[in-house]
Amino acid sequence: MSRTARAAVFAVAGYFAGAMAGLALVSMFSGNAHDKSMEMVMTAAFFTGPVGAVIGLLAGLRQPAEPGATNES
Repeated sequence: MSRTARAAVFAVAGYFAGAMAGLALVSMFSGNAHDKSMEMVMTAAFFTGPVGAVIGLLAGLRQPAEPGATNES
């Protein structure tokens, strides 16, 4: 798998993991009683999801190349 493809897969996985973490954190710690579900979704989609995607992207780019793979960049 090329380095770019691996970074993209890691970014998508990171977004998903970040969104799930955001949903869980807001669900457990928010004191909002009126629109907690909206707060959960907005936090997951626009903050914790993108943060997870950036972390995943960096992790995907950092992975060492597979043995015998050529550098095509």
